[in-house]
Amino acid sequence: DPYHMKAIEIVRDSTRESPNLVPSAFKSRIVGCICEEDTAHVNWMWLHDGQPRRCECGHWFKLTEVAPLG
Repeated sequence: DPYHMKAIEIVRDSTRESPNLVPSAFKSRIVGCICEEDTAHVNWMWLHDGQPRRCECGHWFKLTEVAPLG
């Protein structure tokens, strides 16, 4: 998955200090959180480098740097 487009397995007990890590070769990235298993709604949000972000459902996310292609 060179573009890191596959869904990541989220940690249910994520916190600001221990967030779900989202790989990115850029300083920001848009991600979607499916807050409940049986929902069709996706909560979209921007993540920015160095700034953990909390979804409305309580899950925390943070970008982690990966090398760009090429």
